[in-house]
Amino acid sequence: MISEKKMLPVGIENFEQLIRENFYFIDKTGMIAELIRNRAKVNLFTRPRRFGKSLNMSMLRCFFEAGRDPSVFDGFAILKETEICREYMGKFPVISISLKDISADDYEGARRMLASVIGFEALKYSFLLKSERLEEREKAAYAQLVHVGKPGEPQFPMSDDVMTNGLRLLSFLLEKHYGQKVILLIDEYDVPLQKAFYGGYYDQMVRLVRSMFSQALKTNDSLAFAVLTGCLRISRESIFTGMNNLCVMTVADEEFSDCFGFTDREVRELLKYYELDSHYEAMRAWYDGYCFGSSEIYCPWDVVSYVRRLLRNPKAKPENFWANSSGNDAVREFVRRLDVSVTARELERLTAGETVQKEIRPELTYREMYSSVENLWSLLYMTGYLTKRGVPEGRVVPLTIPNMEIRDIFKTQILTLFKEQVSQDGAMVREFCGALKEGNARKVEELLGQYLRKTVSIRDTFVKQSLKENFYHGILLGILSFKGNWYVTSNYETGDGYGDILIETEDDGLGIIIEVKYARDGDMEKGVQQALKQIRDRRYDEKLYDDGIEKVKKYGIACYKKRCRAVLEE
Repeated sequence: MISEKKMLPVGIENFEQLIRENFYFIDKTGMIAELIRNRAKVNLFTRPRRFGKSLNMSMLRCFFEAGRDPSVFDGFAILKETEICREYMGKFPVISISLKDISADDYEGARRMLASVIGFEALKYSFLLKSERLEEREKAAYAQLVHVGKPGEPQFPMSDDVMTNGLRLLSFLLEKHYGQKVILLIDEYDVPLQKAFYGGYYDQMVRLVRSMFSQALKTNDSLAFAVLTGCLRISRESIFTGMNNLCVMTVADEEFSDCFGFTDREVRELLKYYELDSHYEAMRAWYDGYCFGSSEIYCPWDVVSYVRRLLRNPKAKPENFWANSSGNDAVREFVRRLDVSVTARELERLTAGETVQKEIRPELTYREMYSSVENLWSLLYMTGYLTKRGVPEGRVVPLTIPNMEIRDIFKTQILTLFKEQVSQDGAMVREFCGALKEGNARKVEELLGQYLRKTVSIRDTFVKQSLKENFYHGILLGILSFKGNWYVTSNYETGDGYGDILIETEDDGLGIIIEVKYARDGDMEKGVQQALKQIRDRRYDEKLYDDGIEKVKKYGIACYKKRCRAVLEE
């Protein structure tokens, strides 16, 4: 029975909790052996958000940290690496911090938050104050890390020197106490820089992070090795100045390519476990498609969220879980910068499931990322909105939209921009709505065609016809939303189905029905006749008549790429 199966770990990033409380876990412990064999002093993994970075960092801590119960790894792949387990498992002091919550309106607020992150981690080692291996002056130095201010003061009132040297100092003290060098884990290292860029204190945060990383990663003799994760590789600000021991693994690299996210085999096994095999094709279309190295990868956040939804409602449709967990700033900015140039046509090709060739620059600064459309291509690739499809030629990568979910994000931003543009042209809106009311189908067709030519079209070659129609439906609703005194409903249940668009005008006696069809192979006449037949057969006018409407105008509209055809039912 489903009730006896393991729970789904939605939002759980603590590895030990996940295992102890019997949540479903896809075994990624092979990453540990690969990391050790990689033998890099400082390892930086860049992956899009929601691909399991934090859970993997928690897993690393559980494996390496002295004093941990090794039974948490029972049954997992890493235990087959007997030599590695004997030499590394539970043998190290581990410092592990996450910078993902360092978000403030100003530099001082962000600085206090960073001090708290370091201070709380240091507090976990309060036994150092009684360690017989430390001198009194070393204990006094540790006390500065964990000193808590008076009521009303910052929780950890560290000076700049204490804070920037904090990780290095803690490493030194732990090595002296344990007689073993330290493993340092820093999760989401680039979040403070991103927040600082939007907050207007970027230069100050760069200097602070650069100093901290230089002390902790470059001049730290107590460091065994370090692992960092983030969405982007930010090195041109010299955050990693002179660090020739840095090994970066991005979405383009073969190393560790299947360690973040779910493979196709892992998704099939998960669906089989929960008796949801019949939903595989929908899962693949919506959440697969990422290419890390040469591995085909699904977004784990989406997979787990959709399976959880299916367990509650077996008829649940895929939806955009990823978009709701972030602001999608990169896509929004990209779409806002489009014009009628080559870039707009390239986006149309992408939404049609095609590829475009673009030079990728993986080491942009935050200032550079938004400075041009060319740099935004790299940002979209590194953050998962685009993925590789094919073989790169040097730095030129064939890019595509990975799946239906990301395509939906682009579509939403395109329609949002379209509505903003429509709002600036009230005369055209009035003319379009006037033509609808007057029954002037030719004018409706002409003005809608003008709108379509001015926006980026969505022309999927890989989705059902109903989904293709949704885009044109959205365009019409975007126009009609600015006719303030019209009552417009969308997909309203009426008669024997759901009418695309029903309108009650300011004239109490007049209503309008619009049914939109996607014209397969460009057969516009066939499309409009199908639309009008559907209005008649499903009696979409019943709702309007029930509301007291005396006269109803019925439009069939067919669309294909940037062309349209409108016909009024006589």
